[in-house]
Parts: sequence; structure tokens; C-alpha cells
Amino acid sequence: MAEDIEEIRKRKLMELQRRLAEQQKAQEEAARQQAELEAQIQAILRRILTPEARERLSRVKLVRPELAQQVELILVQLYQAGQIREKIDDAKLKKILAQIDARTRREFRIKW
Repeated sequence: MAEDIEEIRKRKLMELQRRLAEQQKAQEEAARQQAELEAQIQAILRRILTPEARERLSRVKLVRPELAQQVELILVQLYQAGQIREKIDDAKLKKILAQIDARTRREFRIKW
């Protein structure tokens, strides 16, 4: 009887360890895919942005990461669609940031 209980415990422990290993593999694979995607995005941004524009975008990313991510995705989509033909400089990036910020910014009003 005690041997049966011990055998069941061992099997349960082995099953839990196997599940944990599978979860870790899945997480590592997801992290690898995310890193690969980020590298591709950065490579495209290096092609379409001037150094000054890339610097501005990196500073925006520190302050408003969600805005920077939206701009990055829009720029990549436009590039892949063939709509970006020349490098985007700092002034153009400012306009793009302002437009996207105006669309996404929420205005809060407090009524007394």
C-alpha cells in the first residue's frame, strides 16, 4: 500500500516536471520569436529613419512606449506596403508623432 502511494507520487512528480519543462520551452520559443521580430522592426527602422529621427523615436519610447510602438508598427507597415520611398527625417517624424498622439490621446474632464 505504501509502495503504491509512493509510486503514484513519483508519477505525479514526473508529470509535473514534464509540464514545467514544456511550459519553459514554450516561453523560451515565444521570447525568441519576440526578439527576432523586434530585430526585424529595428532593421527596417534603420533603413527608413535618419539617425536624428531614430534618436527622437528612442526618446519617445522612454516616455511613452505605447505611442512609440504604434509609430514603429505604422512605419513598418507603410514600408512593407511600398508607401515610404525616402528616408523620414526628424521633422517628418515629429508630424507623424503629433498626428498619432492627437488620435490616441484621451482628454479628461473633471466636473464638480
